[in-house]
Amino acid sequence: MAVVTALRAAGRGRVRVELDGQAWRVLPLEPVVRAGLAEGVELDRARLRTLARELRRARALGVAGRALARRDLSERCLRERLRRVGVAPAGTDQVVGTLRRAGLVDDERFASARALALADRGLGDAAIRFDLERHGISPAELEAALSGLQPEREPGSSPSASGRSGSSRRAAPGLPPRATWPGAVSTRRLSRRPQAFTLRRRAEGR
Repeated sequence: MAVVTALRAAGRGRVRVELDGQAWRVLPLEPVVRAGLAEGVELDRARLRTLARELRRARALGVAGRALARRDLSERCLRERLRRVGVAPAGTDQVVGTLRRAGLVDDERFASARALALADRGLGDAAIRFDLERHGISPAELEAALSGLQPEREPGSSPSASGRSGSSRRAAPGLPPRATWPGAVSTRRLSRRPQAFTLRRRAEGR
């Protein structure tokens, strides 16, 4: 049975593992610690299985972390990203659960932020609903996101009427072609824009 004879720092959170006095592998530090590797420990089949599981977990967390560092993702989109790189369902469940508990994956936050962004680009409720459903947002979270927006102004009403006005700005990246959006003609304006304008004027001393 092979025995761990040395663990040597290899830089950037990695460890060089030696078995029976011979170099074996350079591994991420966290899986080594979680698998219980230490000098004098026998690397039996059970510990090898534990190490392999922790290495898969670390890889999945790395993929998820890099994806979330670029932009916020819904849980469905993150699961799909992990599936495409070969992470097993059980490993995906574990990683997503860890990130959800840490607050890094939050469908309610994602839905609210995306609804505001799409509204700012001129989409109506139907188009926003369609987009959020594509991202796997639950009905309750979807309705909560829509309720946080200023009500749409009826088509044909006066531009000075309360509600969201039309917009010719382009749609958010990653959306299907405009012709495929339900309710693509928008009558939307964000309710928070006047407040932001007032705060900016105050900051400028006007």
